[in-house]
Amino acid sequence: MIRESYISKAIIKYALRDLEELSEVDVIVVGAGPSGLTASYYLAKAGFKVLVFERRFSFGGGTGPGGNLLPRIIFQEEARPILDEFGIKYAKTEYDLYVVDPAEAVAKFSSKAIDAGARIILGAHVQDLVYRTDPLRIIGVMWVWTPIHEGGFHVDPLYTESCAVIDATGHSAEIVNIASRKIPELKIEVKGERSGYAELAEKLVVEYTGKIVPGLYVTGMAVSSVYGLPRMGPIFGGMLLSGRKVAEIVTRDLKHNY
Repeated sequence: MIRESYISKAIIKYALRDLEELSEVDVIVVGAGPSGLTASYYLAKAGFKVLVFERRFSFGGGTGPGGNLLPRIIFQEEARPILDEFGIKYAKTEYDLYVVDPAEAVAKFSSKAIDAGARIILGAHVQDLVYRTDPLRIIGVMWVWTPIHEGGFHVDPLYTESCAVIDATGHSAEIVNIASRKIPELKIEVKGERSGYAELAEKLVVEYTGKIVPGLYVTGMAVSSVYGLPRMGPIFGGMLLSGRKVAEIVTRDLKHNY
């Protein structure tokens, strides 16, 4: 027999059980775009308890719309091993670039991260950070459901503690901006991204990926916004390489410090 009360009880019981379990994790990733999902995959694969907060009710960040709503995205040769690891099909063009269906990319980024053990909460908006002094460091986030945030309601957030927080929020660099604005003693400056220069942007976004301050890291397009780097448009190899690099850095830091 299917009773409506049984449906509600099952949802409430298991959802609240999960939220309790996820109130303390090893790594929080904010943003389920390509860099965030790639980082989540490699961190979960390394054995860490990973939680991804995504403010939308869907995966992929800016991947889905392709290039100006044309359903293809581009990767370069350096990112091809990651495409192969994720099982994403591609076609090599006459320009030595690789063309990918964005729907397939989004589906496989997310499924690989989940299969590796990462947990993802959709429709959750990270509103603030949690920090400590002596030593000064980030130790988690404060979050509310996105409809609460978008509705402008004053509702106190819940906490999730972690050893590392990764800003994968894209162009807005929301998490680093919060740290810069609300914890001035961190002395963080967010410079804002520059105009397009794809080849240089793809190189620099990976080069600058990493730790901002203890406990806070940045990956993907958020890197460009923090450091004043050029943007690249619908070429996504740097996003995957940046996600893999930040996972390597966080893995090294956590194994060294904990």
